[in-house]
Amino acid sequence: MVAIVEQAFRDQWGRVLAALIGFLGDFDLAEEAAQEAFAIAAERWPRDGPPANPGHWLVTTARNRAIDRIRRDRTLAAKTRLLQVPEAVEDTVDETTFPDERLELIFTCCHPALDTDAQVALTLRTLGGLTTGEISRAFIVPEPTMAQRLVRAKRKIKAAGIPFRVPPDHLLPDRLVAVLAVVYLIFNEGYSVPPTRGELAAEAIRLGSALAALMPDEPEVHGLLAMMLLLDARRAARFRDGDLVLLADQDRSLWDAARIAEGRTALDRALALHGRGPYVVQAAIASLHADEPRDWPQIAALYGELARLTGSPVVELSRAVAVAEEQGPEAALEIVDGLDLDDYRYLHSTRGELLRRLGRRAEAGDAYRRALALVHDDAERRLLERRLAELGA
Repeated sequence: MVAIVEQAFRDQWGRVLAALIGFLGDFDLAEEAAQEAFAIAAERWPRDGPPANPGHWLVTTARNRAIDRIRRDRTLAAKTRLLQVPEAVEDTVDETTFPDERLELIFTCCHPALDTDAQVALTLRTLGGLTTGEISRAFIVPEPTMAQRLVRAKRKIKAAGIPFRVPPDHLLPDRLVAVLAVVYLIFNEGYSVPPTRGELAAEAIRLGSALAALMPDEPEVHGLLAMMLLLDARRAARFRDGDLVLLADQDRSLWDAARIAEGRTALDRALALHGRGPYVVQAAIASLHADEPRDWPQIAALYGELARLTGSPVVELSRAVAVAEEQGPEAALEIVDGLDLDDYRYLHSTRGELLRRLGRRAEAGDAYRRALALVHDDAERRLLERRLAELGA
């Protein structure tokens, strides 16, 4: 039964919190009420059994607790609209209908009054239910820094009176960059290890599909959706007995062919709209990785274009991996050694792999150990330990 409550949290947190924020107009009160509702569920469901509609039960319970708190705090007069809402009843919810509240929540969190990092972090916290620690790792910043960023973002939304709504059509394109960044980071957190966070990747794909329906003429929306689908197609092959399997070693028979076809259809739509933005380029790279043999010169060229578009040293690191396959590890190592990413574990693991291929075993061991010191996940840790063992280090 504990597993049922945990599953409800993963499945329902974003829906419940979005509904409560729209209802209450207050991020902190909504989050406190949602947490209280899940705590009550953890107490009651093992005893009484889960309700027929967990999401509806959680929203109703959280809303009632919030109303009780408002009454206790003697602030009900300032929130009289709560009294006008009828008591909730058990309704059958059409689960095939995408909840508009989540889109409203994304666009509220991505309001231009907030800086981009705050927009992304707040939406990951509220919609995806990620912890502050998980978000800080996604941003490669200390956890206290991220905690302060989240607090400031909530305060600014409240002080500025930012509305809880999807913006009008003429404002949508300007808000799209941050929204897509949010969806991408939610997907990335779900796609990365451990695989138990796969529901976040599914959530991101649902959000991407909803955005594609909302903004059908935006190529970057279709590009992001294509990229997520193409990457998610490899999910079943990414782990073996709990251990991470690198792309080159994956069993391609486990890849989801239907997912790949769906992703390529979305990519074709983006290209038909003359999309040449970062997400379209990443989707094209993911599509090329689905081919065998892979066209490494084309992949390296696309990473070069992506680096030009983004100015990201992380993208340059990915380009170096492709260059290693095209031109050899020495050319790739020259790129890697010029990157300022000392606190990024994948720089050191990539460098270790290149040094290993060059026969510089001692230096490779040092690089793997540096990556190991930065890793947060057991599966990645085991992979690095295996590399060190192969070196005899």
